[in-house]
Formats: sequence, structure tokens, C-alpha cells
Amino acid sequence: MSGIFYVIGTPIGNMEDITLRQLETLKSVDFVCAEDTRVTVKLFNRYEIKKQLVSFHEHSPQAVADSIIDRLLNGESCGIVTDAGMPCISDPGEVLVKKCAENGIEVKVVPGPSAVVSALAISGLSTKRFTFEGFLPVPKKERTERLEMLKNETATMIFYEAPHKLRGTLADMAENFGSERKISLCRELTKIHEEVIRLTLGEAIEYYEASEPKGEFVLVLDGAVKSAGDKITIEDALAQVQKLVEMGERPVDACKAIAKESGYKKSELYNSFCGK
Repeated sequence: MSGIFYVIGTPIGNMEDITLRQLETLKSVDFVCAEDTRVTVKLFNRYEIKKQLVSFHEHSPQAVADSIIDRLLNGESCGIVTDAGMPCISDPGEVLVKKCAENGIEVKVVPGPSAVVSALAISGLSTKRFTFEGFLPVPKKERTERLEMLKNETATMIFYEAPHKLRGTLADMAENFGSERKISLCRELTKIHEEVIRLTLGEAIEYYEASEPKGEFVLVLDGAVKSAGDKITIEDALAQVQKLVEMGERPVDACKAIAKESGYKKSELYNSFCGK
């Protein structure tokens, strides 16, 4: 009988945000996969956890993933953690979850803090609908295409960004979305220097021309505003339904939500989406 693969959230900054269930699970599994063992060992030392750590990151060879799956198939239990927050979200751990699914290995989640929803909750922007975009592509062509694709997105958009890339990203966003678009810049969440700055894109560019960006950022960007009577196309409405379904909504519920915003009937969206 195969073991269980546990996806375990960890604090995004403040170590006191760990939960009793997370600690219990980390202490009970046979081994733990970590994005950076040097980071995870600090958490383990703080809570006196003594477990084998296996390094697994985006540059790990295929053989490492295969060996982890083999151990699970042989009955061992395993937990996976990332440096901060929930594993498998913009994180190489998703590879192991997919492999577990392919091999019939049970996967359980031990949830914890998430920088995405934490930033959204304190952004001051709409939380009704949102889309998580992670890190923007680095190559100029791919980045431009991604931003162009999001130009008319009406949901609140959430991005991750590193401090040394922030100024360039803000400039690219202002070029595509306009300098008056609202943005909340959340940095160092739950840490001593936690800060949320709520500005327009134009104001944010000016602010960080005078100030050096420091810490890891979560950028929460306001969605596009549809003018009165400006009905979106059925294709755009269905694309929004698809996004909600990808986030875990049932098709019928996704169609109901988008119907309220787009003006299309729920049945019309549902029938088109399901190919009826």
C-alpha cells in the first residue's frame, strides 16, 4: 500500500503563524521535500522537528522526482513545503502532485498562510473576483503578450514580483493598463516591515523612482472597468467562465456569476460552455 503525500503550508514570514496540524504532520511523516533545505531547517530548528529533508526545486533532475514517488509507492509518507506559504502555487511542487495523481498516490492538503489571498484581503480593491497571474514572463515578447491578454480583464489581478524587477514591471503595466489604474503594493507580509502602499500605477512609478524597492512584493491590480452599456462579447464572457472553473468553481456556478456581470443569460453561457 502506498504512502500519503501531504502538501503542507508554512508561514509566509512570521514563524508564529504555523498551525498545530502543520507541526503534527511534519513530525509524523517519514521525510519532507523542501524547495530550499537551508530555509526549511530554520523552521525545523525553531519547532524541534527532526526529519530527513530532501531538496526538490525547479532545477531538480527527473531522477529526484522519480525517487520520491518510488518511496511513496513503497509505503513511506512524505510532506512537501516551500520556502513560504502554500507549496505548488507558482512552485515546482506541482510536479510531484501530478505524479502522485498519475500513480494513484493519495494527496492530502494541510493548509496554511497564502501571500495571494492575504494581499488581496488588505489591498482595498475588489475581492469579488480575482485572477492570480504569478510572476510575469521575463522575455519582452512573452511579457507584452501576457499583459495585452489581461488588458480588458475585469477581475482584480494579483502578481508576484522581486524588488530588483519592480520598477520595470510597473512601467510595463502603466504602458498597457494606463497610469491611472489603481494598484496596491504589498511587501514583507507578516514580517516586521510589512507595508501596503495604495496608489495609481503612475504614482507608484514616481514613488519607486525616489525610493529603493525592498522585500518581496505582491502586486494587486484593479481590474478594467466596463462602461455603462458596454456589453462584453460572448467569447470574453466564456473566457471568464473558464477562469472561474480553473479556480475550482462548478461550471453552473461560474456561469451564474458571469451572467450577473455580463448581461448574458446563465443558460446561454452554460450551454455554450458545455458545448450543448
